[in-house]
Amino acid sequence: MEPPPVCSIDSLCANQISSLLSPPSSILLDEYYHTLLFSTHSTAINVQQDPNFGKGVYAAMAFKEGDLVLKDRIFVGVQHYHNKIDCFVCSFCFRFIGSIELQIGRRLYLQELNASENHGCNEMEIDSSDEEESTQQCGSGSSSKTKIPLPEGVVESLMNGQLILPYSKEFPLPSPVPCHGGCGEAYYCSASCAEADWESSHSLLCTGERSDPARREALLKFVKHANETNDIFLLAAKAISTTILRYRKLKANNFEEQVKCNKSCVSNNHDFSLLLEAWRPISMGYKRRWWDCVALPEDIDSSDEASFRMQIKELAFKSLQLLKTAIFDKECEPLFSLEIFGHIIGMFELNNLDLVVASPVEDYFLYIDDLTHPNKEEAEKITQPILDALGEDYSICCQGTAFFPLQSCMNHSCCPNAKAFKRDEDRDGQATIIALRSICKGEEITISYVDEDLSYDERQASLADYGFRCRCPKCIEEES
Repeated sequence: MEPPPVCSIDSLCANQISSLLSPPSSILLDEYYHTLLFSTHSTAINVQQDPNFGKGVYAAMAFKEGDLVLKDRIFVGVQHYHNKIDCFVCSFCFRFIGSIELQIGRRLYLQELNASENHGCNEMEIDSSDEEESTQQCGSGSSSKTKIPLPEGVVESLMNGQLILPYSKEFPLPSPVPCHGGCGEAYYCSASCAEADWESSHSLLCTGERSDPARREALLKFVKHANETNDIFLLAAKAISTTILRYRKLKANNFEEQVKCNKSCVSNNHDFSLLLEAWRPISMGYKRRWWDCVALPEDIDSSDEASFRMQIKELAFKSLQLLKTAIFDKECEPLFSLEIFGHIIGMFELNNLDLVVASPVEDYFLYIDDLTHPNKEEAEKITQPILDALGEDYSICCQGTAFFPLQSCMNHSCCPNAKAFKRDEDRDGQATIIALRSICKGEEITISYVDEDLSYDERQASLADYGFRCRCPKCIEEES
């Protein structure tokens, strides 16, 4: 076995790393969540610390079945790489953008482009026993089964707005706003989302032509590596970038305050306490090193576990080195240690939740299907060929991974009183929590981390990845 990867920053900044990874005091925790709840107008709940079970979310008022308990903003989130073929969404809030025509035309164009790039793969001689596996390896986006190509020029007309589909104006979408840095990758539903993303993380992660060439090249290598291995690295990069930018803002504000107060010794030097403050949102999450907490795949024998975890650590080390080359900041050096990087990824591994936003394309075709004669027949003369070209998976949700600061505080129960559920009006990436039954004021709000319909043994096995054994009423009853 090769020696483990060594990051020099781990030893150089050992004391600072230890401070960053120290659990926050109960006072800091209460202060942080009180401010967060106030800023998000989430007055119906509160976050409390239990000495035995850690953080939990509790009802500050009574809820009835079906009531909205919480809408939680994303701290950091990413759309899955291959899902970008199927869905054109805001890079900050993940709302669908453009138009129904653009959503459909862009998807068909990118799928065809992707199929052309994989043409050599599709032409390989394949045994019938390997056909399904080969299809999964060669393809991306939705399945090509039962698709009927559109006549030449139709896809282009959908994308450039020359072809307007019947009744599409019933489903208006925000016009795309390009990234300030001109990267051509990030688009937004509004100028406010573009500005918010730029200020929070994208200004460091933008690969636009306006970026420094060396930094841009390093970023492109980092993104390529993440897309090919695990997009959780992109979440970690956003978290580090957010912390760096928060630190710089705190430092600038602190300097201005010193000048205003006419202090005799005004200093703009590095202050570690400001980095601790910038790090605070991440410090609130439960963290274990990624290579220690990631679940062992079923096809890996327990005798090979040590080797598997070392490979995971090496993968994280390579990602970190690429990110460090791109955005390293000497004043925030501890953030680029392998220990910190591993704990950030581990926090996301244990606390990340699926990012899902329903597609308006599905709503559009359902609307056409519900039309009455003769409007339906007239509309389908145009829409049916497009539906045939899209195939069976004519509508795909925006899918990704995100970290939600309040939902991540919710504890598990196999008989939960709440669940994540998207209502018809929930059209962005925020987490939406709905009451499954009546919840009394002061009662803990719980969700299920696993499928509660699984057997007792299956649930316990799944929950082992989270590092605990469930002792909820349902498990206690089924255990005996």
